[in-house]
Amino acid sequence: MYRSILSMALLLCCFVFNAKAQNLYITGGYYFDVHSGKMIANQGLIVRSGKFVGVGSVLDSTGGYQLLELTDDNYILPGIFDLHAHYRVTFDGVRRDEVEANPVIFLANGVTSTFPGGEIQPEVMLEGRRKIDRGEKVGARIHSSGPYFGSAFPSWNRGISIEDIYATVDKWAELGVSGFKAKGITPVHLKALIERAHKHGLTVTAHLGSGYRNTVNPRDAITMGIDRIEHFLGGDALPNTTSAYATLQDLDMTDPETISLIDKEIDHFIANKVYFDATLTAYGYYGNRKEFYDYWTDERKYLTPYAFEITKETRQKLDRFQKIFDVKKFTVKRYFDKGGMITLGTDHPSVGEYIPGFSAHREMEALNAIGIPATEVLKIATINGARALRKSDILGSLEVGKLADAFIINGNPLEDITRTKSVHTVIKGGEVYNSAELLKSVEGKMGPKAEGEWSN
Repeated sequence: MYRSILSMALLLCCFVFNAKAQNLYITGGYYFDVHSGKMIANQGLIVRSGKFVGVGSVLDSTGGYQLLELTDDNYILPGIFDLHAHYRVTFDGVRRDEVEANPVIFLANGVTSTFPGGEIQPEVMLEGRRKIDRGEKVGARIHSSGPYFGSAFPSWNRGISIEDIYATVDKWAELGVSGFKAKGITPVHLKALIERAHKHGLTVTAHLGSGYRNTVNPRDAITMGIDRIEHFLGGDALPNTTSAYATLQDLDMTDPETISLIDKEIDHFIANKVYFDATLTAYGYYGNRKEFYDYWTDERKYLTPYAFEITKETRQKLDRFQKIFDVKKFTVKRYFDKGGMITLGTDHPSVGEYIPGFSAHREMEALNAIGIPATEVLKIATINGARALRKSDILGSLEVGKLADAFIINGNPLEDITRTKSVHTVIKGGEVYNSAELLKSVEGKMGPKAEGEWSN
């Protein structure tokens, strides 16, 4: 159990935003090793200056260390990577990237690293990231993506030149983004984006189409050299004579020819070492919500009283998205079985229910439910994300030399993946946070406080 002195430290570090990372010594419990896929009895995790300096190590003297003693029912996991982490919320018909409550809620759920899947207010996100990095605000790491490239960005110029694509990439690369996201982009513009991003050593991911009306099929984006694909696999199963969504909802997963085309596209992914950000649960939020969508806490209490009142039940249920959700269950499992590389992305902009920061646990549950073993789901949620974003030298696992990002839960998630929801302690860069206190600190803070507040 926790030492009394640690309990007080947990409370303090949650609210002193400029607190320095402490030397930390964690004993007891078990930790997840991403390489063996096993839970290992923890002999000692040693953190100094925000990094792991000892794993499976015993300290002879604990002077100068904050001590965290765990029980046999405590399990330490690497911090979750959400590679499609929307900060976007919609209230009063206005969309914003919300950086007051969302970064804290992500962190409180063990999501220590987020890659926003395209930003509609990149300057707001940039300032939010800088405040977190400077220690002025508590929150998950924001690995910025900058503005959407394509029509998903509100002020996108469909006639933008290649030179302007290059200049925009250069600008945001210099501002420290970790990669780029395209949605609603043409083949010419996507090719330019990939080429320029790679000159900066940055990755590109995209929400693509079928090739219909000058969209880009994932098959062709892979040939261009894209690093990740969001949502669906594409390929010849999606003809360019109709939209991707129109085809997806009617794909027959019992048809041998369709399965053969899907397998061909999976092989294309694997041969080119492209990651698939499955976002399995994303479409289910708009479907019948019969599975994976139970609340285990009252998520709406983080809304302002005004936002709470105007958003009672705002998400329209669409049969098309339920059909796509069912198709994705088959294709994601097929992709995994053939050896494809999957990352965790939630793709969940909120309209007043299902707050994005909680969504990673639903995504893990869904991946496990379709037949992906829990040990592989944990790898998908941690080290795979770090590798896909080219951050695995410093994040994604509990190893000497990496930043000390982790979270602690009750119960073994290899026996029941839903135990990841029982987050009680989060560690980011060596700083220890009490999950409940983090969540308490942002109750009633998400959204406008009165009518018209977000009108401009």
